Amino acid sequence: MKFEVEIEATPVEARQFLGLPDLTPLHDLWIARMQELMENGATREDLERMMKSWSLGIPGLTENIERWQQLFRSAAGLGTKPEGK
Repeated sequence: MKFEVEIEATPVEARQFLGLPDLTPLHDLWIARMQELMENGATREDLERMMKSWSLGIPGLTENIERWQQLFRSAAGLGTKPEGK
């Protein structure tokens, strides 16, 4: 047996009918944040949070990233000077 029902509804009406949550406020916040990032660029804190979220669950990755950062800083002359020199 085949049973077909055709319902004409907007996406909002369909979500309400199915009992799905209204994510419009969350969507608006996300769009505002993305516009801010596009206009002003990512901050250092944004990049650090991103790297930490990517490295969760991978043992030793955070420490290795920090070592690479230190290596690049010292190569660029931005690292700390050795003691006694």
